Amino acid sequence: MLQRVSRASVTVAGSVAGSIGPGLLLLVGIEPSDTDEDVQRAVDKVMNLRVFPDDQGRMNMSLLDCGGSVLVVSQFTLLGDVRKGRRPSYGDAASPEMAEPMVDRMVERLRAAGVHTESGVFGAAMEVDLVNSGPVTLVMAINRGRVVR
Repeated sequence: MLQRVSRASVTVAGSVAGSIGPGLLLLVGIEPSDTDEDVQRAVDKVMNLRVFPDDQGRMNMSLLDCGGSVLVVSQFTLLGDVRKGRRPSYGDAASPEMAEPMVDRMVERLRAAGVHTESGVFGAAMEVDLVNSGPVTLVMAINRGRVVR
């Protein structure tokens, strides 16, 4: 899930782990079928998605165009299935051993592309504080290198 923010931060055990000004908050869930190609496709999409306003106020600028930052927060609960019963099932979420390196690669690739990128702490209980700008919130799903939503 991607949210355009004026500012966002993530706190773990009372200490700020990551904080950004204007940019994007990414809440990232990894599925067992996700690949390195999916991670790269997500990074490319996030950097180039035109969700920031131009001089006329139209969403016509990308993160790269406006020099925004990214805060990446791993969140396996995005993959919760609530179709049955009253308790979400997380069977669609990748194991921590698979998911953590993929989230780390996403952060590394954003930074390598010159995007100021902060992150939460994988597997930790985190408090996320944000000011959603717009509001703009998008659900983005990438599978086998294709954007499917």
